[in-house]
Amino acid sequence: MNIPFLVNWRKNRGPAAGVAVFSDDDADAAGVAGLLSECELLRSHAGQAGVELDDSAASLEALDQLVPRWRDDEEILPWLGNDAGLYLGTVIVRTVAGAAWRIRSDGHPVVRLASGREVDVVADGHTWAATGAPELSHVYAEVTEI
Repeated sequence: MNIPFLVNWRKNRGPAAGVAVFSDDDADAAGVAGLLSECELLRSHAGQAGVELDDSAASLEALDQLVPRWRDDEEILPWLGNDAGLYLGTVIVRTVAGAAWRIRSDGHPVVRLASGREVDVVADGHTWAATGAPELSHVYAEVTEI
């Protein structure tokens, strides 16, 4: 879509850089986790390629094997990067003991591991979408080694 206002705005500000989530308290944790796990754009692209995203480590490996056709579309790339990072975080939270979503004061979601280490999965997702590295499965493997 070529909207002159948006084209000029993007030139001045650049593409979207992440996602922000704000919540009143920890009682919303399940709702926030559900919201962050939606990843509709990524699920759509994966589904079109025959990859089922079942929140498993194996699905991260399958995503790493996708042909990155989205890299040619500067409108989709940042959104897909967000979704990839959020999906990576969802897999970690659902499969790694003690891992949980943490929303920083600026609204940026990260995954906090039982060790206290925070993983900026959204940044990893953006890098993966743009360059293919680090592979999502490698980030997951690194997290599970600790």
